[in-house]
Amino acid sequence: MSTKNLDKILEKYADFVVEQSKKNLAKNKKGGGALYNSITYDLRTETNIFLLDFLMEDYGDFVDRGVQGMTSTYPETRAALSPFKYGKSYGTGNGGLTNAIYNPKTKTGWLKKKKFQWRDRKTGRFLSYETMSYLIARSIYQKGLKANLFFTKPFEKGLKELPDEMLEAFSLDIETQIILGQKQ
Repeated sequence: MSTKNLDKILEKYADFVVEQSKKNLAKNKKGGGALYNSITYDLRTETNIFLLDFLMEDYGDFVDRGVQGMTSTYPETRAALSPFKYGKSYGTGNGGLTNAIYNPKTKTGWLKKKKFQWRDRKTGRFLSYETMSYLIARSIYQKGLKANLFFTKPFEKGLKELPDEMLEAFSLDIETQIILGQKQ
């Protein structure tokens, strides 16, 4: 059976979720980066099954649902019921939070990309990237990451209207099949 109308509805829903997710990231000043550019979907139709996968960078879940801090957490993160929390330290080990902010071995990371440095209040000198990465990592580790629900909100909003639209599209597909069957 042809499910042309149902496919269109699912594509419309997926396009809505991707478009709104990107808008939400741009609104939160996180647009244009790797996460923004990676948001897409994959719709596959198999016999009696529709598979719709939303794809993005692995860390997209952390940005969407937040990460709980060790001593406090943002109310938005608690409300998002984030299952994510930091381990025992924020050190420079493999995959450590400090190295993600700035890796002194490779001289790469978020700080280097953003090209900003703080000044020491007493001396007026710029702080090193290593010192800044430690201070930022410690703060993130303690407070956590705030959930912004850039993906969850459009996903749920579109999902509310989807069942009615799917039923209508499926009815049209069945009606088309009946009409085509009568002509033969």
